[in-house]
Amino acid sequence: MVFRNGLEALLLAALREGPLHGYAIAQRLRRESGEVLRFGESQIYPALHALERQGLVSTSWEPQDGRPPRRVYAITPQGSARLEQQTREWHRFSRAVSSLLGSSETSDRTRKEALGHA
Repeated sequence: MVFRNGLEALLLAALREGPLHGYAIAQRLRRESGEVLRFGESQIYPALHALERQGLVSTSWEPQDGRPPRRVYAITPQGSARLEQQTREWHRFSRAVSSLLGSSETSDRTRKEALGHA
């Protein structure tokens, strides 16, 4: 099993602190991940458009001096609720993987807790 909707969760998390345009979202993900997460426009924009269609983000146009306006994305209340759900799912998934990949000292009880069988 792989954590589904990983990019969706990351995009919603990037918008948690306020509206951003697509390039700024990509920069935030890159910066806050210590340069580990690098997404290109071909990944970011289709995912943002899907989030907009689902009502998880809203968009507006931000004017720029001497340049065309740019689209700015903001998380909606439904998007915030989805992010909370995905965050819980990620923590459960992460604990399970860490438990399985962890040292041999990891107890059976810890493994069961991570997998939700406690």
